[in-house]
Parts: sequence; C-alpha cells; structure tokens
Amino acid sequence: MNTTQLECFTAVANFLNFSRAAEHLRITQPAVSHQINALEDELGVKLFLRTSKSVRLTQEGYQFLQYAGEILKLTQLSKARMKESCQAAPLRLVIGCRNAAELRFLRPALERLRQERPEVLPVLRLIPFDSVENLLAEGDVHLIFSFRESTLPKARYRELVRCPVVCVCSNTHPLAVRSSVSAEDLQQAGRIATCRPPAYPAPLFAVQSQVIGNRETREILFCDHQEVLFSLVETGYAFAVTSDIPNTRIPGLTYIPMPEYPPLSFGAVYLSGGNNRLLRDFLTMLEESLQPMAEQGK
Repeated sequence: MNTTQLECFTAVANFLNFSRAAEHLRITQPAVSHQINALEDELGVKLFLRTSKSVRLTQEGYQFLQYAGEILKLTQLSKARMKESCQAAPLRLVIGCRNAAELRFLRPALERLRQERPEVLPVLRLIPFDSVENLLAEGDVHLIFSFRESTLPKARYRELVRCPVVCVCSNTHPLAVRSSVSAEDLQQAGRIATCRPPAYPAPLFAVQSQVIGNRETREILFCDHQEVLFSLVETGYAFAVTSDIPNTRIPGLTYIPMPEYPPLSFGAVYLSGGNNRLLRDFLTMLEESLQPMAEQGK
C-alpha cells in the first residue's frame, strides 16, 4: 500500500467518477484504475461497485475511506514536521580533533562563536590519527588542525600560529629550574616519554630523535597517544619534547624553551567548497583569540 493508491482512492470516492478523479490528480484514467485495482487486491475487498454508468462505494469502501484519510493526514503532517525540522536545524560546523590539546586550543574561539553566531552549533569529534584525515577528505568533518608539514596534499592550509619547540616536565623535575635547554642538555637528563608519527608531526619527531640520542631502551617510555605521554610527564616519570601550542598548557607542568629549533607552523586544514563563509569567520575568531598570546611572546 502506498500514498498514491490512497490518493487515487479518496479522489474517486469524492468524485465517484474515474475520469474526474484522474483530471484532479493530473494522471491518466488507466493509471487511476490500476492503483485502485492494486489496492483492492492488497486489501482483499472491493472498494467500489462499478457499472458503465455509475461508481459507488461498497460498504468496505465506506469503512476504508476513514482509514485512508487518516493515513494521508498523518503522511502530510510528518512531511511538514520534517520540513520544519530541517528549516529549524542549527547550522553545524564539524571540527575533528586528534587529542585533548586541540580541544583546549579551540575553547576561546568556541566561546566567541557561541556569543556572536548563536545559530551555529559546533560538533566536536575526537578522532584517532588514522581516521581524521579520511573524514575530512570524505566531507564528514569541515575542519581539522595540523602542522604544515603534515597537511593533506589536496587540502587548504591556513597558518594560525607558530609554536616554539619546548621541553615539558613536572614542576618537581630537575629540569624545571632551567630557563632554556638544548638537545645535547636533554640527552643526559633521564627518562624521556616519546610518541611516534603521526601522533607527533615529522619535524617534532626529528627533534625528539636527536634528544633520544644513544639512550638505553629503559630510558625511553614509548606512548601511543599524547594523553599517555602527558600523564607520564605530570607524574614525574619522564620529560618530553613537544610544541607549545597556545591555550594548551597543563597546570603543574613547566615548559622550557629549546631556542636552537625554529617554531613550527600550526594551522587549520580544510577543503575548498562547502560553507567557506562560516569557516572563514571561525578561523578569524581563532586567529584573534591567539593575538593576546602572541603579544605576550608565547
């Protein structure tokens, strides 16, 4: 049973004439007859008594007319509700993040987005490294973050900030008293927590490899995720080499500059097309949220 059959049935029931029903529905009379015959076959009853001169509803036809009207009303109501739902649905900006640091990085811009663009609902997705770029390429997320060297070939990259390379350790670690350190200094500084690419961008991994030097394996704590790395650093098991992304510092940790390495370009990655106006507005909010940090020399 389908709505076309029900519409044909109610039209014939109203006009008691197949030709006028067909004219009203803007289809052919044979098409109306076919729909009525199919409906009667499915219900197993005759809905009309037809002669060469007249059309009348059967008792079953009268009974079914009420049900057909209710079904069509419900169908129209559901379509209207779905249309209203689509029109009232918030504009969504889907942002893919690889780790908790990127979520912290977003917070100031998200607060401004909520105030200035209340019609926009951000959708934040915390996604493994192996998946986030695929989701961007497939259009399931609108925006991700990356270091310049790790940008997708066909994606657009917009630099947001340059992040110094730093050594991070707990406030109680012996390194915490240093104002700056070099890779050579860190080669003799005890255990180091490390991540492999893609959890670490290639240039940062290169710095990390220099710091590791000829350490014994027991002096290296291998981590699958940055969250694991920072947990080991916070609890004093090791130090780490990382990038100092604004808004992402963790209280209780010391961030020590490594001036021998140039800052790394960190920015937004997105595809052309789609809602670029919303993306541009949000990226501007991100850049402006970082200005106070830049003015402080961070």
